[in-house]
Amino acid sequence: MNQKKVIIDCDPGIDDSLALMLALKSKELDVIGITIVCGNAPVEMGFENAKKILKQIDRLDVPIYIGERKPMKRDYIHALDTHGEDGLGESFLPQVDGYEQEMGAVDFFASILKKEKVSVIALGPMTNLAALIKQDPGAFEQIEELVSMGGTFKSYGNCSPVAEYNYWCDPDAAALVYDTMYEKGKRIHMIGLDVTRKIVLTPTILEYICRLDKKMGDFIKKITKFYFDFHWEWEHIVGCVINDPLAVAYFIDRNMCQGFDSFVQIETQGISLGQSVVDSMSFYRKEPNAKVLTEVDPQRFFRFFLSRLLEIETEKLDLLQDM
Repeated sequence: MNQKKVIIDCDPGIDDSLALMLALKSKELDVIGITIVCGNAPVEMGFENAKKILKQIDRLDVPIYIGERKPMKRDYIHALDTHGEDGLGESFLPQVDGYEQEMGAVDFFASILKKEKVSVIALGPMTNLAALIKQDPGAFEQIEELVSMGGTFKSYGNCSPVAEYNYWCDPDAAALVYDTMYEKGKRIHMIGLDVTRKIVLTPTILEYICRLDKKMGDFIKKITKFYFDFHWEWEHIVGCVINDPLAVAYFIDRNMCQGFDSFVQIETQGISLGQSVVDSMSFYRKEPNAKVLTEVDPQRFFRFFLSRLLEIETEKLDLLQDM
């Protein structure tokens, strides 16, 4: 099997943690490094959380690099109200000492991309990637594929009426990345709220995980309980939306989501700050810089997700057809 080399840029975060577990348990991927950005949690907390997840799945061999501590221009606003005081659902897992790298995330990106083309799965704000563009634009050009969990097309926002958190947290960084992709004739795969909102980890699916693998199920229960409560209080969802694992699943299986190519801009000011403005009707007559994903097969995703996390053949999973 030819593995795809990837760097996962993230801000753990509950759903980031589930995405890391999925990526590191998928044989199609060779995760050569994890970079941490300020987002759901401050970078130091994100670094600690990433170590906790890697320890849980016995993958502390993967290096973790600390990235940018604040957005490009605006004040940093974390999302611990969504992810809990510790960023991991107030599970307060034991600390994992050590493992800090000498170089930072942006230098790591630059050093790797000067040697070879590597893909990036960006699960948080794009501050690290924007810093890379400013520091070494040639290295940024070497990114083979860029999949971003962020933005929204027709779905409502999750931190304003029109904006998704990752792009809202650092709109200037997201705007720079999208503009640079346009200038270079490349396209971002935008895994936005239109598709991620359909990926709901329900109590039924969670109990099914516990039945198949009690240790894994209990761990996921521990880190998602806070998330379940948050989604019920704010969106009246029975379960929790797990955005980031879909970006990993889509990177491996492009049939997971469907969409269309479009030119996309990110708003950096005013009432629509952070909005991903999708020119779906080609009003500007500009070449696309994004593939905007709008449709997803939730059952296909959960079969994929569970088969990888639980190390069970997909055909043996007996999920409910109407979940």
